[in-house]
Amino acid sequence: MRREDLTLLTAGLLLVLTAILLIALEPRTSSVAPSSEVTAVPTQLLTDPFLQYPTPGTVRVVWFTEFEGQDHQVRWGTADQRPDANLPNQAPALTTQLTRTREDGQSRLDHPNFADLQQTVRRPIWRHEAEVTGLPPGQRVPYRVASTGPDGIVAESRVFTLAGAPIPGQPLKVLLTSDHQNMPMTAANLQKVDETLGRVDAVFFAGDLVNIPDRASEWFDDSRGCGFFPCLQGNTSYALERNGRTVRYRGGEIIQHAPLFTTLGNHEVMGRFAATAPLGEQFNQPVPRQVAVGLYEANADLFNPAGDPELRRQWIVDNSFNSQTYEDLFSLPVTQVPNPDRPETTSRYYAITLGDVRLVSLYVTQIWRPSQLNATTRGRYQEREADLGTPQNWGHGQHIFEPIERGSLQYQWLEQELASDAFRQARYKVVMMHHPPHTLGDNIVPAFTNPVRRYDRDSQGRLTGVRYEYPRADDYIARDLVPLLEQAGVDLVFYGHSHLWNRFVSPQGTHYLETSNVGNSYGAFWNDKSRPVPPETIEGSAVTYSPTDYVAQGDPNGLEPVVPTLAPLRDDSGQPLPYVASNDITVFSVFETEKGTVSSYYFDTRQPNSEVVKFDEFRLGQ
Repeated sequence: MRREDLTLLTAGLLLVLTAILLIALEPRTSSVAPSSEVTAVPTQLLTDPFLQYPTPGTVRVVWFTEFEGQDHQVRWGTADQRPDANLPNQAPALTTQLTRTREDGQSRLDHPNFADLQQTVRRPIWRHEAEVTGLPPGQRVPYRVASTGPDGIVAESRVFTLAGAPIPGQPLKVLLTSDHQNMPMTAANLQKVDETLGRVDAVFFAGDLVNIPDRASEWFDDSRGCGFFPCLQGNTSYALERNGRTVRYRGGEIIQHAPLFTTLGNHEVMGRFAATAPLGEQFNQPVPRQVAVGLYEANADLFNPAGDPELRRQWIVDNSFNSQTYEDLFSLPVTQVPNPDRPETTSRYYAITLGDVRLVSLYVTQIWRPSQLNATTRGRYQEREADLGTPQNWGHGQHIFEPIERGSLQYQWLEQELASDAFRQARYKVVMMHHPPHTLGDNIVPAFTNPVRRYDRDSQGRLTGVRYEYPRADDYIARDLVPLLEQAGVDLVFYGHSHLWNRFVSPQGTHYLETSNVGNSYGAFWNDKSRPVPPETIEGSAVTYSPTDYVAQGDPNGLEPVVPTLAPLRDDSGQPLPYVASNDITVFSVFETEKGTVSSYYFDTRQPNSEVVKFDEFRLGQ
C-alpha cells in the first residue's frame, strides 16, 4: 500500500470513529431499540401456516402471530381422512420472536399501532414451528394449526394438506419463481399459477422475496396487497389497474401445501444496522466485511474492552451487512462448511433431495448500485464527489456478500456436494442462485467480481475521484462457477435478478433459465437496445473504461438466447423475441419431473379475461 493511501485510510478510520461517537448515524450495536408501548392485538393468525424442510416421513409447519401466546400446535390426520373430520394427531410448536422486524415512515400498512411513524420502531412478531412426523411415503394428509392468545381465545387456520419429502420416482410439479419484491403483478401472477397448475409439490424461489427485508409489513400485511406471505397464500387483494380498468387479484394458495425453498438475493440483505434510522437507508448502506473488521481492529479496546468473541462477531456483522430477518423467517437445510479453522454451519447455501431432484441452492449475490456517472451518485463505478474525504460514507461499489470464487468456503463446499453420491445419483440436478450467469438483462454488467478501486488525482496529487473497475476476465461466475457446474453435469441452473424471462443452453447441454418477470421488468438488451455501461472515456477527464469489460448488448458470457418453442412474443416487425420483458405481461414456470419438462406461461394483465398462454417448453437431458 502506498504511504498516501495508508494516510487516507487512517484518516478515514478516525473519521468513522468520530462519526460513530458524535454524529447522527446511530451506534451500530447488536440490540434493537425497544419499541414504544403498543396496545394488545386481536387474537388471530398473522399468516396461514406454510411448509418447510421436508425429510422422509416429516415436514415442518411454520406460522406467525403478533402475540407470544401459548399452546401453539399443529394437528393432522391420515391420508384417507376427510378434511372436516377430527384431526387426531398433534405436535407442539417451538415459539421464537423475530429479532429485527421493524416498521418505519415508508411502511404501507393499516395497523393502529404503527400509524404516522416518524422513525423506525420495533414490530414484535412471533414465529411458531412444529414438526409433523410419521407421515406415510408419497401421501398427503390434512392439517391445521392453532394458537391461544393472551386473552385465552384460540385462533385456528383452515385445513390444508402436507406430506413428507417425496420418494424417488414420485412425479412432482415444482414452481420456479423469483423477484416478487412487493411488485404490482405478483398477486396476479400467483393467482394464475394456482388456477393453471393446481396444487404444486414444491416452490423454488431464486431470491428477492421482498424489497426491504427488515420491514415487517412487506412480508405480512402490506396495505397495497403485495405482501410476500399473503400473495403466496391466496390471502390478498391487490388492485391492478390497466387501461382504465381495475381488477383485484388474490394471489395463490400455494405454500400452505408446498414446501418453500429459497435462496438469498440482494434484497434479503440489510446493510449497517441502526436502531431508528429509516430502513431504506440502512438497506442501502452495507460495506464489505473487511472494512468493518478494519474499523473494529483499530478500535477494539473501545468497542469490546473485554475481548468477548461473540461481541466481536456481532459488531462486525452489524457494521457491514446481515441477513438476520431472512434467517429468522425460514427453516432450510443446514450445511457443514469445510472450515479448517473451526466447525461452521449455514443455511445460506444448502442442498436437498426431493424425489428425483437434487436441489443445490447457492448464495451468489452482491449489493446493487446505480450505474450513473455523476458527481452526486454513490454507484457501481464511483463514489460521490462529496464523500471523497470521508471514507466512512463510501459504498465500495457492487461488492459481493458471500465469496464464490475458486478456493472460497462456499466453492469448497460445492465441490464436495457435486462429488457426493446424493448429487451424482439424482435423476435431475438443479442449481438455484440469484445472480445470472447468462442474461439479456441489466444486472449481469458489470462482471461478478470484487471491485478494483482506482484513485484519480490532479497534478498536485489531490484526490479527485474514487472509482471502481470490474475486469470481465475475473468474473467469478463465468470463470469459476459455471465450468464447475457444467463439468458436474448440472441439468438446470435457475436464477433471477434482472426481472425478465430468457433462457440459454450451453454446448455441454446445461440449461440456464431466468424466469423473474413476475411483478415488473427493467428491460432486455438485445439487437438495437443497449444496457447502461460506462463510456470508454469521460469528457474532460483522464478516466477510461475498457469497452471489452462492459458489454452493452446480448449475453456478456457468450451464449445466444433461445427463442420460445411454442408461442413467442413478437416485435413490431413480426420477428419472434427470445425474451419476455414487460410491465403488463407476467410470467411463471414449472418443472414437472415425470417427463423432465420445464414449461413457461404468460398472462397479459391488460386482458384480464384472457387465457394463460404456455409459450415455451423444453426437456432436461436434451
